[in-house]
Amino acid sequence: MCGIVGLMATQPVNQALYDALTVLQHRGQDAAGMMTWHEGRFLLRKSNGLVRDVFHTRHMTRLKGHLGIGHVRYPTAGSSSEAESQPFYVNSPYGLALAHNGNLTNSDQLKQELYTTDLRHINTSSDSEVLLNVFAHELGKQGHHLNPEDIFDAVRRVHRRCRGGYAAVAMINGFGMVAFRDPQGIRPVVFGSRQTPQGQDVMIASESVALDVGGFELARDLAPGEAIFVDLQGAVHTQLCADRPLLAPCIFEHVYLARPDSILDGAYVYGTRMQMGRKLGDRLLREWPEHDIDVVIPIPDTSRTSALELAQHLGVTYREGFMKNRYIGRTFIMPGQTQRKKSVRQKLNAIDVEFAGKNVLLVDDSIVRGTTCKQIIQMAREAGANKVYFASAAPPVRYPNVYGIDMPAASELIAHGRSEAEVGELIGADRIFYQDLEDLKAACREVNPQIERFDCSVFDGEYVTGDIDADYLAALEASRNDAAKTQDGTGHAVVDLHNDVEDYD
Repeated sequence: MCGIVGLMATQPVNQALYDALTVLQHRGQDAAGMMTWHEGRFLLRKSNGLVRDVFHTRHMTRLKGHLGIGHVRYPTAGSSSEAESQPFYVNSPYGLALAHNGNLTNSDQLKQELYTTDLRHINTSSDSEVLLNVFAHELGKQGHHLNPEDIFDAVRRVHRRCRGGYAAVAMINGFGMVAFRDPQGIRPVVFGSRQTPQGQDVMIASESVALDVGGFELARDLAPGEAIFVDLQGAVHTQLCADRPLLAPCIFEHVYLARPDSILDGAYVYGTRMQMGRKLGDRLLREWPEHDIDVVIPIPDTSRTSALELAQHLGVTYREGFMKNRYIGRTFIMPGQTQRKKSVRQKLNAIDVEFAGKNVLLVDDSIVRGTTCKQIIQMAREAGANKVYFASAAPPVRYPNVYGIDMPAASELIAHGRSEAEVGELIGADRIFYQDLEDLKAACREVNPQIERFDCSVFDGEYVTGDIDADYLAALEASRNDAAKTQDGTGHAVVDLHNDVEDYD
């Protein structure tokens, strides 16, 4: 769950890239980076931290050029050192820079191939650097002069070598900007344009909100396996480069990851979350028509849209019962369980009058580890609630994600190997309600009926790329459990940048 953006413009791009990264900040709070191209040189600034903390005036004034890419990160593969922040750069061929959202499921195999066959060195543990080097190797086969067809041929070979969910945007020194999406369309990427007196500007980004803030008109999503190339004159070229594309976008984008004002694969995220609330209300009424719920209260912020629709569907009062400290990061992204536990009461404060003497239905977008909702239920009881029920707008999360979301190890998922009633008992709820998986799919299809399939692997354990087995999941478990994260990701590695890349501290 990273955020990427690329811009080819008729004017300096640094401010527009910065603005786009700020509205993509929800996709990663661990690190941010921006690289621009100016007169044959790549100019780079990247570091750990939020966008507002990474880029200062002295950095922005040096990031010159009418072409650039940006990235916000939370780590899924590799550590959280500054060396792992993006964009990445290689000087051969041509000079290439790349920013990536997603996860390569065959990264270890590719890394070995790059060393033994392609004769390329990988300097970090990031699969994004692996993807960049695969692309660089394939692009190097095309010769000194590149045309759009050469670039699409290289992307076609990237798709044949790489597995997993990925969306990437890159710059090719002296040629332009290119972006591509995995053959299943798991990770999102859109593009759009705006007209200026000097010509056409083109932006590529993870979500449409990045285009909105810059005044760009959304053209469409990249199709599964599609690539887009924007040359230095601003002309747009697109081509389908995958052999067997299949649209199966990640449904968790609609549950939690994306902003509600984004459009992903033609579906308004806000609309899908409204439908989730209605579907959840239908299930609650089927199972408990004589409910005694007095008030519906969302756990801010992602669940608000679903909770409001649920309350209206039930004919029950909707209230804001928790106030959020907006200067605390999303606990989902925090690396250790101890830090997550500590952050909950710093993040939320209950309004006692909304709970006192009432039977309360708390609504969240999903339940992952159960750590946060258990504490929130306890907060509701301490605020005077008579009974506390809990509803999840998503089905039980029982399996890890392998396509770019740092979903924890299966053993750390509270619903893994447990019934819904057992989860409710563990988190201390008087009663629990989960969304049905088919209802969740229907909620998204009702907003865009053309989406025939979703990646629902965190709910059903079915991985759409077809290459995930027990050995892969066992290795993933070892790398993702909280014990491993406590030992990793705290150091700051040193990266030796090439001479024609300027890094500004």
